[in-house]
Amino acid sequence: MNDVINYLNKLFNTNERVVVGISGGPDSMLLLNLLVNSNIDNQDIIVAHINHNVRSVSDEEEEFVKSVCTEYGVVFHSIKLPKKTGNNFEKWARERRYEFYEKLIDNYNAKYLMTAHHGDDLVETILMKIVRGSNLKGYSGFAKEEVRDKYILVRPLISKTKDEIIFYNDKHNIKYVIDESNSSLLYTRNRYRHNILRKFKEEDPNVHFKFLEFSENLKDISNFFERYINIEKNKVFDTDKIIIDKIKLYEKVVQRQFIYNWLFDNYQDRISCINRSHIDNIISLIYNERPNISLDLPGNKQVVKSYNKLSIGDNKTKITDKKIEIENRVVWNKREIIRVNNSDLSSNYVIYLNSDDIKLPLYVRNRKDGDRIKIKNMDHYKKVKDVFINEKIEINKRDEWPIVVDSNDEILWIPGLKKSHFDSQKSKKYDIILEYH
Repeated sequence: MNDVINYLNKLFNTNERVVVGISGGPDSMLLLNLLVNSNIDNQDIIVAHINHNVRSVSDEEEEFVKSVCTEYGVVFHSIKLPKKTGNNFEKWARERRYEFYEKLIDNYNAKYLMTAHHGDDLVETILMKIVRGSNLKGYSGFAKEEVRDKYILVRPLISKTKDEIIFYNDKHNIKYVIDESNSSLLYTRNRYRHNILRKFKEEDPNVHFKFLEFSENLKDISNFFERYINIEKNKVFDTDKIIIDKIKLYEKVVQRQFIYNWLFDNYQDRISCINRSHIDNIISLIYNERPNISLDLPGNKQVVKSYNKLSIGDNKTKITDKKIEIENRVVWNKREIIRVNNSDLSSNYVIYLNSDDIKLPLYVRNRKDGDRIKIKNMDHYKKVKDVFINEKIEINKRDEWPIVVDSNDEILWIPGLKKSHFDSQKSKKYDIILEYH
């Protein structure tokens, strides 16, 4: 373990503090021992222990870690998690752990956070990512050093195996506790550990070094790729929308990375619910010949293709019965329909109506399936859906576009787009003027 101690000694400068996650198991107790024997002052070692409160011995293990910290003269902090039932306990507990770690980092102004992840953990993580599916960065597992917003996450034992750690602990009388749940095949990681990793080690006892090399190479490729994507993204994005004919100019592997980064911006820490099939479905959307089409995603989100752009947003429930009477002014989707006494406009943003030709009062509503309008200067009705298509209105805007009707539900006007045959010439009789702003 001299290489680890040398690494730790090179890492620390004067008066730097480290928060270290200590469970009491062989891995973390070794890491604590090595930190104590490095050149960092013991009072700058902040131990963070999480009592997961799931086993009868959890309280005893907390007391064990606390007593060792007292012996070493390092700072000890712990939290006890509430009882948790239901699915995905591991994800929930991990989030609570890092909340605790980051709180201590802030309180002590620590530069480093250390965890005792080792080489076997890395192998298991990579294998699990491959089986579950991930992106380029995810397939690489985790790194020895990871720069985060306020601290550097360090895993000094990444080159060591579990067997090496236990052998060293036993040889140097480093006390630790054993979590019996680590032997249970009910947990996915344990099945990889006991059924698959063991077979790998029969072929090559140092297989973890091959995985570490694989991880580092993949991270280098991922970092290079990320820099390339950042350089090219202005060619592909219009603010937060993907320009379809631009992204088509790139190879599929680049398209996937553009899309993954786009999704990450929208999902952030919930990105784990996105997998390769979601990204491939979005690529299929891009190449679909239909100009307007949508795709539902996890987390109540939706990707919408509208002509040459791809947008993402919340999957809103379709409006079916929104209807407001027009008196003097109606605010609709951040715009206004206003009744005025006179107007100089002659575009589709104004309509002149004769109350003798229609049935009052007037209303503004959302569109309905089967809506039709008899457009001015046309002798037949046209589907409102076709008007939206011809005017290239994005599909996610259509359900909230205002439709002005009379009390017979006759469509008089699609503000900003088309006027019906009820629109009067300014030189003829009219007594109602509506403007759309």
